[in-house]
Amino acid sequence: MVTVGITGGIGSGKSTVCDVWSGMGGYVLNADELAKELMVNDQEIRRQLVNIFGEQTYTESGALNRTYLAKEAFQKGRVRELNAIVHPRMPAAVKKHMRAAEEQGFEVGIYEAALLLESRQLDFFDYLVLVLADEEKRLRWVRQRDGTSVGEVQDRIDKQRDYAKAENQVDIVIRNEGTLEELKEKAADVFRGFLAVRDMR
Repeated sequence: MVTVGITGGIGSGKSTVCDVWSGMGGYVLNADELAKELMVNDQEIRRQLVNIFGEQTYTESGALNRTYLAKEAFQKGRVRELNAIVHPRMPAAVKKHMRAAEEQGFEVGIYEAALLLESRQLDFFDYLVLVLADEEKRLRWVRQRDGTSVGEVQDRIDKQRDYAKAENQVDIVIRNEGTLEELKEKAADVFRGFLAVRDMR
């Protein structure tokens, strides 16, 4: 299986690229969804979250209290504490999911993560992909998608790294400079390249 890590800032179009790749037969694993899965199922993570953020982190039924945890982590500036608990367990979980996907017959496995380039597992991936879009396009797209104000979106963008400076850290850059259809076609071209590499193995 060809393994791919993809990253990009909020509103850059990376989720659209992943949707195209999924539609073409790729297995897509989203870092945010994986983190939520671990916070529910990983007993060591559960124990640490309760120790750090309190019993309210989980409901009486044992479900993750996402509203409470989001308030504690994001509104109170404790994201680093949350990441320090969850992120060390992510690499093993990614590999586990990718192995399972390969056993199911997937030929391309994709991991979508905003913090991909800060992770400890870059050498696991055959290719690293970066999706770039100008700030005006990102602002417009996120406002349309989330119904948020310009200020809120700008604040979220400002808190992320400058992805344009990360081009030398990746193998492939997809530039989201035109229409949605043009982005989808670029994504399809890249995926066809992954399939060609797989066929040469």
